[in-house]
Amino acid sequence: MTSAPEATAVAGVDGDVLAGIYTTAVKIKLYDERYRATMRAGKIGGMYYSPRGQEIIPSAISAVLAPEDYVLTIYRGVHDQIAKGVPLRTLTAEFFGRATGSCKGKGGPMHITDPSSGLIVTTGVVGSGLPIGAGVALSAKLRGTGQVTVVNFGDGASNIGAFHEALNLASVWNLPVVFVCQNNHYAEYTTLADGTSVERISDRGAAYSMRSIHVDGNDPEAMYGAARTAIDAARAGDGPTLVEAMTYRFFGHVMGDGMEYMPEEELRAAMEADPVVRMRENLIAAGHRSEAELTRVEDGLRAEIEDAFEYAMSQPMAEPEELTTDVYAEGATR
Repeated sequence: MTSAPEATAVAGVDGDVLAGIYTTAVKIKLYDERYRATMRAGKIGGMYYSPRGQEIIPSAISAVLAPEDYVLTIYRGVHDQIAKGVPLRTLTAEFFGRATGSCKGKGGPMHITDPSSGLIVTTGVVGSGLPIGAGVALSAKLRGTGQVTVVNFGDGASNIGAFHEALNLASVWNLPVVFVCQNNHYAEYTTLADGTSVERISDRGAAYSMRSIHVDGNDPEAMYGAARTAIDAARAGDGPTLVEAMTYRFFGHVMGDGMEYMPEEELRAAMEADPVVRMRENLIAAGHRSEAELTRVEDGLRAEIEDAFEYAMSQPMAEPEELTTDVYAEGATR
């Protein structure tokens, strides 16, 4: 089998574009750090799936997407949610189960939805966003809006039936959708090799005559180039693309995971090559931004994040009556 082409860094990416990607990536990093610290302090409970280490992927994608485009993600999706522009106050309130959250506190961390930002749905079932994303893309095509849909999922999701069904229909119907596999090497507690029959998930696109790209998801220029190729093709009516973005998650499957199954040397090497820290260094070395400029950006983001957490903590919990609202459409007919 011929492997999917390897995306390489795009030469001459505008410095402002790269700075924008960094701003989004560091916003995700700082938000994740604040959230984990708040959980460790016992101020909030619930489930949380850290995307630390995977920040560059959605940050580069968001640099190409239009505000009206759609994104779907999974429970490990706060990085995708922030990158798509879900307001931090609204997002954090929903994480905390507050009435002012994007779903009135009824969705929580695993079901974030914010249509006004184009974040259509966060799914709690592995791979379930793939067919939904195909449906969203079909809607955009039928309506002739020119909108592109990006569906994010993990490497483990490529082994369920919905992956194959969604890719097949997307190809048959030539849908404006980009399937982004954020391959962080682990499906819950299982390594990629122990549960997947191919070395590269991107190679599976060939079975559906689908454009496929294999890319280092931690390389901003390469990830931007892959996103640009896939999204431009979808918007031009040239059909779907399967993108496999290689990355690494810095923490376990969920908060409290002992991570015994992750080799210490492998994990240490990944963290030492932190893509957000490396991008900061490269921006300064290339002269795109100064140390002082990036520090100001980071300080501003910390203030924004702190405001979001303080706001969310001050908001009321959802009332019991909300259990019976938003369940069905008033006056709906079959």
